[in-house]
Amino acid sequence: MIRRANSWRELGASGKTSPAPSTGSDVGRSGIPLSSFGVPLYQPEKSMVYAPGSDSPGSSPRGKDLGEQPIFTTKAHVFQIDAGTKKEWVPASKSSVSVSYYFDSTRNTYRIISVDGSKAIVNSTITPNMTFTKTSQKFGQWSDPRANTVYGLGFSSEQDLTKFVDKFKEIKELTRQAAQLRQQQLQQLQQQQQHAELNGEAGPAHSLANVSSSPQPVRHHHSLHQRTNSLSSIQNDSSSLRERRNSFTQGGSNGLPANASSEAQLKYENDRLKLALAQSSANAKKWEVELQTLKNNNARLTAALQESTTNVEEWKKQLAAYKDESMRLKKKLLDQDKGGGGGVGGSKDPLMVAQLTDQVEKIRLDNQNKQEDIKRLNNQILELTSREGQVASLQERIQALEEDNHSLSLQLQDSQRQLSDLRTSRDQDTRDLMVLQEAFGAKIAELYETHETAVSLLRKESHS
Repeated sequence: MIRRANSWRELGASGKTSPAPSTGSDVGRSGIPLSSFGVPLYQPEKSMVYAPGSDSPGSSPRGKDLGEQPIFTTKAHVFQIDAGTKKEWVPASKSSVSVSYYFDSTRNTYRIISVDGSKAIVNSTITPNMTFTKTSQKFGQWSDPRANTVYGLGFSSEQDLTKFVDKFKEIKELTRQAAQLRQQQLQQLQQQQQHAELNGEAGPAHSLANVSSSPQPVRHHHSLHQRTNSLSSIQNDSSSLRERRNSFTQGGSNGLPANASSEAQLKYENDRLKLALAQSSANAKKWEVELQTLKNNNARLTAALQESTTNVEEWKKQLAAYKDESMRLKKKLLDQDKGGGGGVGGSKDPLMVAQLTDQVEKIRLDNQNKQEDIKRLNNQILELTSREGQVASLQERIQALEEDNHSLSLQLQDSQRQLSDLRTSRDQDTRDLMVLQEAFGAKIAELYETHETAVSLLRKESHS
């Protein structure tokens, strides 16, 4: 759980790590943020764990390597959440640095990139599920599951933060629209393949690669028009490919062997199995990422639960001690009331009674607070139990997807083997036909020579 502050300027340093420091008078001459006591708050960055296939901070951003221009640039102090405690902010920059939005044309993604000197301190890919949270007037944060960290930005003014948030929402919407468009194209291609299957035609195998059209830069109206044209061209290519296959099948049905149609059918089945295998693999990867995120959340919640359980046990012991002390004090009060007061000690009884009454009231309030804490911890335990059930269901779904992938792989191998056998048989038939053709040619040449000999003999007889 990440503790939020009312203002990122109020996050002063009291230990090794510091919450987000201010960018005003709390920054020293050397550019290092200072606490309210004048202590430098900058600490070296801690190592983070990054997901496979993602660009980690510190690697060279592709946008800058390729010379691309940023879509939007602003100045801000950069922070990362402490990998150990997950509660404190660690400064990633000594002073305010440039934070920019880039469009990565090689991977067709949008990125938030910030470079301090020669080192990339932020290299985060924007996804449709990502959210930028404004925690105060000049501080905001977002979570990057691929980099397994949380980034924080401290701006010098609220206007800069508002502009950054608006641009984040705009790019996130572009990413979401691009994902929806890819899904629509995939559905249309599936419908075309189903229609082709009903008509006994083979769907285009290369159309899957055209589905992964990427989000374009900020001029989204122009990019959506280009994607529409791309979709129409895909459909035209599909229809022309079917016409060529129909003409090939109809034109060669009289002269080619009978196994040509079987080979075309096997090719279609092979392409269809490849498409299903690719879709299943994509779903499996998506569920694996979600499962890993849930596992990380489960680990953090388990640690919090263990800490809470320890606190509950300690509080129960304190509560039992308070109850014993309360019973003892009540018994003492009753004994004093029964015995009455007299002599020298009689003048001290009212004062002692008042003190004991205050102690009893204090113990009662502590008891009430501990009971509320126990209720809250029980609710957290119930929430953890429900999340463990979700993790188990996701594991079952991933296992089912892996089994489907295995079965599809076996079917694909079987289809490829049958296709190879058919090609081998066709090659053998072709060689046999060539042998027969050579034999027929030799016989025809022999008959032609015999005919020429007979004609020459007849001519000689007619002249004689």
